[in-house]
Amino acid sequence: MLYLDNSATTQMLPEVKEAMIPYLLEEFGNPSSKYYNLATKAKEATEDSRKYISALLGCDTDEVIFTSGATESNNMIIKGIADFYGENNKHIVTSKIEHPAVIETCRYLEKKGFTITYLDVDANGLINLEELRKILVHHPPLLVTIMWGNNEIGSLQPIKEISDLCFENNVFFHTDATQTVGKVPCDLSLLEGLQFLSCSAHKFHGPKGIGVSIIKKDKNNLKRKITPLLHGGGQESDYRSGTLPVHNIVGMGIAAKLAHSRIDDNINHLIRLEQYLIDILKENFGEVLHINNNYLSKIPGIISVQFKGINNEMLIKKLSDVVALSSGSACSTSKPSHVLEAIGLDQKAIRSTIRFSLSPYIEIQDLNIFKEM
Repeated sequence: MLYLDNSATTQMLPEVKEAMIPYLLEEFGNPSSKYYNLATKAKEATEDSRKYISALLGCDTDEVIFTSGATESNNMIIKGIADFYGENNKHIVTSKIEHPAVIETCRYLEKKGFTITYLDVDANGLINLEELRKILVHHPPLLVTIMWGNNEIGSLQPIKEISDLCFENNVFFHTDATQTVGKVPCDLSLLEGLQFLSCSAHKFHGPKGIGVSIIKKDKNNLKRKITPLLHGGGQESDYRSGTLPVHNIVGMGIAAKLAHSRIDDNINHLIRLEQYLIDILKENFGEVLHINNNYLSKIPGIISVQFKGINNEMLIKKLSDVVALSSGSACSTSKPSHVLEAIGLDQKAIRSTIRFSLSPYIEIQDLNIFKEM
């Protein structure tokens, strides 16, 4: 079966698995313990992974906080900022195409008395920077949380411009970068106004159950304060308590190291794969085909396609023995896509949309399977 649902999850690379195995078996020490060999080796492995991740993201190693994944990271950062700083400012700005881990967290905070502004997006899934600027000037929020790249249509937000606006107006900025880390360059050293980032290892060929919150230090090089989501033993600089899963941390570190070293080659390969697949689909299905995200500012390898008059769920089921596809986010499969609604698609178009999400680890000839359909 050809797997083309890489926005949902990715296959763990062999190098990642091999690096993890010793920490599942022989090297089972707790990195928070001291002095003896098993503990110090676990600590060293954890810190090596922190270095690989900080190199991928352009931040300091002590700004990398391990979590169970991006859902926890989003909850931890948004709720943590709201609780710690929200007494005098209960306004948060987000967009209508965020992942449910952000939208549902914002809805939770609405019930706690916060006001949430949900920004509209255009047909390409991009926010209006002028609208954001006006809000920042006239109704300054506590926090702006805008995803870097969308999981359904791949649209890349103008992160540098958003970062600059937030910096100029002294507003916290968080981005859910789950779909972009390891896939496009994400250099936080160039984004002075971006203080918080969330991501998961399993989106860039690492293991499931591990992710990070990036919490950048303030202008005085001091750790920023937020209320922890999990209280306990004070691991991860008191941001996130709990015994560290060293095997998963090692896996994420190796995945980050590989993604960092291969990112340019991977992007170029994905662009070739994407164009080859689009050419095949146009040739075979041209009369009923419409590409929802045929624009430049997007994550390479994510293609959102309408097969007009064809029910997407029925088509996915029919093809399930030979190719793995999806109709959208794996986290909201029972609901119509709020992302496609936000970019202006009607229910008929939404029900005919399929997402192809490619991997840099497939070959171009693998896509010839679509020539036979």
